[in-house]
Amino acid sequence: MGIIKSGKVVIVLSGRFAGRKGVVVKTFDDGSPDRKFAHAIIAGIDRSPRRVTRGMSKEKIAKRIKLKPFLKFVNYAHLMPTRYVVDLDLKKIVEENGLKEGRAEARKAIKKVLEDRYTNQSTAKKENKKATGVSYFYKKMAFELEEVRRRRRSPSWSPRSPTSGRGLLPTS
Repeated sequence: MGIIKSGKVVIVLSGRFAGRKGVVVKTFDDGSPDRKFAHAIIAGIDRSPRRVTRGMSKEKIAKRIKLKPFLKFVNYAHLMPTRYVVDLDLKKIVEENGLKEGRAEARKAIKKVLEDRYTNQSTAKKENKKATGVSYFYKKMAFELEEVRRRRRSPSWSPRSPTSGRGLLPTS
């Protein structure tokens, strides 16, 4: 597939990381001996960094910008490419550590790269297309924010409410 290339920001559509954003690290258009289908290695953000304000102390900022990355093989059918591209160099990290035996080390190195890039976003030029891709990559998805707002606004919402979609109250 010509659209999904290295550096492209994608949204994972199914599985454990459904609805999360990721960056394509490496593509396998013709498959591989282990996986006979077209797939890609995705590095993404499982838990986004929280909002930081000017009045916060440096220690609090350091805590709030921590994120949780993921590294995964994903079928092309389960990816939605976006128009954004980022210039994160994650291919070297993945190839050095290898995915089968060094996945934990690769995830730690990816976490360090993503956190460094998140803190240094403001130094990048805003008119650069890749800089806008980085700012999009770190933003939370709109449906995640709307879900939180909706739950906070609703006075009748409770975890066991029959209208909340979590199941009916036990009948006695």
